[in-house]
Amino acid sequence: MSITLSPDRSIGSIVADDYRSAAVFNAHGIDFCCKGGRSIAEVCKAKGIDPATLEAEIRQATERDNGMDDDVKHWPLGRLIEHIERVHHRYVESRSTTLLQFLDKLCKVHGERHPELFVIQREFTECAGAMAAHMKKEELILFPFINQLEKARIHGTTAPTPGFGTVDNPIAMMEHEHDAEGERFRRIAELSDGYTNPPDGCTTYATAYAMLKEFEEDLHRHIHLENNILFPRAKALEKELRA
Repeated sequence: MSITLSPDRSIGSIVADDYRSAAVFNAHGIDFCCKGGRSIAEVCKAKGIDPATLEAEIRQATERDNGMDDDVKHWPLGRLIEHIERVHHRYVESRSTTLLQFLDKLCKVHGERHPELFVIQREFTECAGAMAAHMKKEELILFPFINQLEKARIHGTTAPTPGFGTVDNPIAMMEHEHDAEGERFRRIAELSDGYTNPPDGCTTYATAYAMLKEFEEDLHRHIHLENNILFPRAKALEKELRA
């Protein structure tokens, strides 16, 4: 896929066009999910990156044919929601349990020499609880309403009127919660020195940090699919049906 790039183009929309560009932003420490509304010019100025260099890296990453159909921005909303629940929600549920066990063990064995582990454990414990509540609200309230909107368009019926007024309201709440978890993982990454196993770290230490890094990467993908693809399309669909 050939991506059109310009200094005022948002980084979230670039990743929405081709997810392979996410690797470039990750390499430069640029948040494309929670802060995906920033332009290329903005992030380059903030990070001290030459815009021409960043654009060249994005083109190189996205113009290679990887043989994969990752054009999720054109999926039906129901299919996208099913994917988010099956792939990302279920991942968070299963991985959270395992990570909490690993972090508890690390604190008991290494906590005396590495007190930052107790902070990481507290942060992730709060993340696991917040994400569980967050995903439940999506699965029980927001996602069913978006599915109803799509069915209304397919069948040519009137858009449903929810108790929360407009889809903008729960979406604003979900985006606020996404921001909170994105910030939380920035703190965890800093506390763990970028998930670096210390010289006295054991295999459990290395595994726990590798899982935390993987969790953060999945969270970025998860938030990106919602903030930059699902939510904007749901807002546009509701407006279209109510016009």
